[in-house]
Amino acid sequence: MLFVESRGNDGKKPVKVAFSEAILNPAASFGGLYVPESLPSLGEEFLKSSLECDYKELAFSILKSFDIDIEDELIKEALDLYDRFDDPENPVPVKKVHENLYVSELYHGPTRAFKDMALQPFGHILSSLAKRREENYLILAATSGDTGPATLESFKNRPNIKVVCLYPEGGTSDVQRLQMVTEEGKNLKVIGILGDFDDAQNALKELLASAEFRKRLNSMDIKLSAANSVNFGRIIFQTIYHFHSYLQLCRNGRISIGESVDLIVPSGNFGNALGAYYAKKMGLPVEKILIASNANNVLTELIKYGRYDLKGRSLVKTLSPAMDILKSSNVERVLFDKFGPLRTKELMEELNEKGGYSLTKEELAALREDFDADFTTDEEVREIIKEYAFEYGYLMDPHTATTIKIFKNNSGRINIAYSTAEWTKFAPAVWNALKNSDEKIGDLDALVDVAKMLNIMIPVVIEELFNKPIVHDTVVSKDEIRGEILKFLEER
Repeated sequence: MLFVESRGNDGKKPVKVAFSEAILNPAASFGGLYVPESLPSLGEEFLKSSLECDYKELAFSILKSFDIDIEDELIKEALDLYDRFDDPENPVPVKKVHENLYVSELYHGPTRAFKDMALQPFGHILSSLAKRREENYLILAATSGDTGPATLESFKNRPNIKVVCLYPEGGTSDVQRLQMVTEEGKNLKVIGILGDFDDAQNALKELLASAEFRKRLNSMDIKLSAANSVNFGRIIFQTIYHFHSYLQLCRNGRISIGESVDLIVPSGNFGNALGAYYAKKMGLPVEKILIASNANNVLTELIKYGRYDLKGRSLVKTLSPAMDILKSSNVERVLFDKFGPLRTKELMEELNEKGGYSLTKEELAALREDFDADFTTDEEVREIIKEYAFEYGYLMDPHTATTIKIFKNNSGRINIAYSTAEWTKFAPAVWNALKNSDEKIGDLDALVDVAKMLNIMIPVVIEELFNKPIVHDTVVSKDEIRGEILKFLEER
């Protein structure tokens, strides 16, 4: 399988590239993204033949169907990292919550968030390619809370790799921040920035596109890549668990192969949703992909009304900070798939230069063939967390809670909702919800009290964070990011 560019080709880059090239060098022409030239077809026969597969076997089959230029042995080594999850036999449990609601729990990896599902195998593949080519890479990551810890965990102490992770100071939970700033890998640098996630992501994209920055890296014999979902190496792994979740319902007799379901995805940067969209196009029987947002509801407005409008709009800090995003990068890949490179380039230039764009009536209809959306306020999130913990015995984090409002308005068909993080990463918000209180409480106190209240365990990997020394204490303005990165590389 070859990859093309979402905004067309500038005549300087190859018109088509292999998977390995797309993940090692993810910056495409005109600031665009690499997208698959075509998708494999995995219909009912594939689903039937996969019924008895475990997660790693299913993942291997799907990756092979993409015909990527990665040998089988390396793919299997990467997938073996799922053995580090809570249950190696079932790294993604699918839990029944209501008759028509099943929750796919994506957070059972080493950093307790769904980003491990892609970054664990992706990190192994990318670093193995770098070592084999005898090339040195700087991996950039911008995080709203979960990409950072998962990236650092995946790449720490790997040869030929250095990692710089950008996070918004004050824009993550304390646990997420501790997961980053206590990481001890010699090849890691964590930088807090005085801004929000969009500032961090914009800085990453500008560096990826900067010829001057690349020239400076080349002088140090370093190439540039990224760990955010702008890199298709992340997205390819995010198609797999949608197939797995569907097959789990088939295995337990809740649905039969060919029966359609709806997928409810809490979405910030649209990577999970894109994986679901690709899975549907590949043949997974999905009726609608329902996008759950918080008060930063630009995706709701786009999908319902065809407007992506950031003019005069500021980021709102919410109880679900990983979704506090205004520019969702992976929407671009859907635009490309629906409308082609010329229209995608036009729309993205309007967004960057004018602060927004509008779809035509026909374009909106095409988008709504696959998607619908709604958003949930912080007050609603708190009510949902409390209701489901005490009435249904299911504890969820604030991001997962955004899916429930959509389920309640969509309960006619079977819904698979995606839980993207464990409650432990947002313990104060969960504690406030359960106590119906606005009292300020520290993460450790909230963790201990919630665990005691509901008679549940705190994972050791979370509990240990509070005794680890702070390794990374750098906080800079947006203008200082490039200099701080270069200083880190020169010192190493």
